[in-house]
Amino acid sequence: MTNYLIKNGGGLALLCALLGTLCKTGSGQIRYSILEESDEGSFVGNISRDLGLKPPELAERGVRIVSRGRTQLFALNLRSGSLVTAGRIDREELCAQSTRCLVEFNILVEDKLKILEVEIEIKDINDNAPDFLTEELEIKIGELTAPGTRFPLKTAFDPDVGMNSLQNYQLKPNDYFSLAVNIVSDGAKYPELMLERALDREKKKVHQLVLIASDGGDPVRSSNLCIQVIVLDANDNPPVFTQPEYRVSVQENLPVGTLLLTVNATDPDEGFNAQVSYMLDKMPGKIAQIFYLNSVTGDLSILKSLDYEDAMFYEIKIEAQDGPGLLSKAKVLVTVMDVNDNAPEITITSFTGSISEEATAGREVALVNVHDRDSGQNGQVTVFVLGNMPFNLEKSINQYYRLVTARSLDREQISEYNITLRATDGGNPPLSTDTHITLYVADINDNPPAFTHASYSAYIPENNPRGASIFSLTARDPDSMENAHITYALLEDTVQGTPLSTYISINSDTGVLYALRSFDYEQVRDLKLLVTASDSGNPPLISNVSLSLFVLDQNDNAPEILYPNLPTDGSTGVELAPRSAEPGYLVTKVVAVDRDSGQNAWLSYRLLKASEPGLFTVGLHTGEVRTARALLDRDALKQSLVVAVQDHGQPPLSATITLTVAVADSIPDVLADLGSLEPSANPNASDLTLYLVVAVAAVSCVFLAFVIVLLALRLRRWYTSRLLQASGRGLAGSHFVGVDGVRAFLQTYSHEVSLTADSGKSHLIFPQPNYADTLISHESCEKSEPLLVAQDLLEAKGDPKLPQCTDFKSLYFEATQLGNMQFPQTSSGRRC
Repeated sequence: MTNYLIKNGGGLALLCALLGTLCKTGSGQIRYSILEESDEGSFVGNISRDLGLKPPELAERGVRIVSRGRTQLFALNLRSGSLVTAGRIDREELCAQSTRCLVEFNILVEDKLKILEVEIEIKDINDNAPDFLTEELEIKIGELTAPGTRFPLKTAFDPDVGMNSLQNYQLKPNDYFSLAVNIVSDGAKYPELMLERALDREKKKVHQLVLIASDGGDPVRSSNLCIQVIVLDANDNPPVFTQPEYRVSVQENLPVGTLLLTVNATDPDEGFNAQVSYMLDKMPGKIAQIFYLNSVTGDLSILKSLDYEDAMFYEIKIEAQDGPGLLSKAKVLVTVMDVNDNAPEITITSFTGSISEEATAGREVALVNVHDRDSGQNGQVTVFVLGNMPFNLEKSINQYYRLVTARSLDREQISEYNITLRATDGGNPPLSTDTHITLYVADINDNPPAFTHASYSAYIPENNPRGASIFSLTARDPDSMENAHITYALLEDTVQGTPLSTYISINSDTGVLYALRSFDYEQVRDLKLLVTASDSGNPPLISNVSLSLFVLDQNDNAPEILYPNLPTDGSTGVELAPRSAEPGYLVTKVVAVDRDSGQNAWLSYRLLKASEPGLFTVGLHTGEVRTARALLDRDALKQSLVVAVQDHGQPPLSATITLTVAVADSIPDVLADLGSLEPSANPNASDLTLYLVVAVAAVSCVFLAFVIVLLALRLRRWYTSRLLQASGRGLAGSHFVGVDGVRAFLQTYSHEVSLTADSGKSHLIFPQPNYADTLISHESCEKSEPLLVAQDLLEAKGDPKLPQCTDFKSLYFEATQLGNMQFPQTSSGRRC
């Protein structure tokens, strides 16, 4: 009945509906079935009836198919309420070889939120014929193949299932072959061609067979496979090489791929039996990795570079095989010839790393081994030291060399050596290899510290603060480490009887000198130090250097007035100026010194105050007090002058002195008004008169002697000046004195007058006139009074004799700071 409905196309839809109705089973699950290859829109089942709904209610209730991610094969016809196909369905595409093909999906009733499972079985139809996937098959069978031999054939494939799939094979009848079908456990069938009787290639070379595969469908479908059986000639002769042994010699530097030789073998058979292929015999080692044999042409080439040092000779076994498998063997003997392709190798077997600089020549530094993998002349190696290095290579045993010193080393010149050893072989061209080693020279304490200068000079201003840094000394030691660690020290000495260490100290690590006290230029002008520098070697090495430390003067001393020096007994000194004195008359001279030096001791004089302004002037640089105009009768007998002496330091320092000048033409005039010069009146008038008489008598004697001595001094000065001019012509007519230390410029004047009076006595002193300028050294100034006055006439009081005459060597005090100052010529005088 079913077959009838299928054969009549009009009943197909009715059959499907019937099957759909019968497949509804269970609660919540709907099952249908449909044949594959149905047209689009084909009826599957009445879904509205199975849901208990009328067709219009499907849309109202929101009934729809819920997809599970795959292509939807079915659709709902909401108008008819039926389930139909959404496209053409191919069972083989969906389920392949599965026996049963099911498609599952869900139908959702939205208003009730109800899910129904639908399962549709796709029924197979015989829409595919068995297929061999190839139209022809060629089988080669030797003519000596024994009857009964089976040869597997290609199988056919039918994607249908059940009876619609492949059912049997059939071979068209022939005289030599039959078909055998081998059925395995899973029911699969494999056709095999079985030889029924022996083949004779000479009678028939090719047999044409047809294999038919058919299924069990209705109608039956089938396909054919054309089998061509080629009868092969019997392989009764193996290949034969043209020579049993091949020999070839090659150089090791041949490039990869170079053809060494071609082997050849022939087979007297024909066809497949005569097709010869070549191969390398399986051998232990790396021959297959080094050589390549072309299986068709027999060309033997190299796969990788040959190395004479690895192998000098190769024995290669090769085989020639024909088609069916008969073979023969031969040998290829490859001799590798050496070329100079390996540079020498240098190996440092032993190395000290460092060597003491005290080492003598011949001290071993390293043991070196050289080797060249080449042979013959290519392996003959010479090794030497590159550059002008103080090292030699001495031959030891075999290829060992000793690297030794050629002379003693000096670390201070070169602390390390980068030694390059070069090994060269005897090839053509020769190959070389360099190796580098670094040798350090260990230090010994062979260098004392060295100062940068042979001697040093330093300057420090006086009145420096204690602890001030004065100078820094630096010594260098070319040694290293402890041998170069320098310690500074001062050699013990004394300065003016005081240890040097109380004046100066030195930092032992840095070499910085420090002042331990404040220096006074007027006490210490320079110091001579000896500084030592010693390293920390064992034993230590020491060097020393002299340092001259000069104290620079500062203006810390005010000028000191040496003349006129006032009496210390309370009396007042008086200078005499006659009323007949012309303008420019030299009344006296203020002489001062400054213990400083340089500009700080350069003195200038000026008149600060005068009782009669404009009457006297003071020389700026000489300190000479002269009359500025002629003296008048109206000028007071007593004139008071205040003279200031100032140096040129920064800031300047000064000193003042008050001078009293008596203006009178004669001694009686002075005596007449002497009472007015006394600081206090003497109540005993009679004693004063007596003193005055005695004084007048004494002054008269002195005046007479003064005239005589003045003439003698003039003559002596003239004579002395002539002598000095004769001896001083080398000074270009000028007399200059250099400035050094504290020295004063002093002129002793012949018209010195000193009047003193006190409460108990009165005496008058009139020194002889003297215009001698004197120059004395600093030492003589310290040993004697700045001004040497004649024998005190007071000591001669009561002695009727005239005062003794005393010779004075004229003195000079050197002027300061002005560099060179011209002074008057010296003369000597005689004072009475």
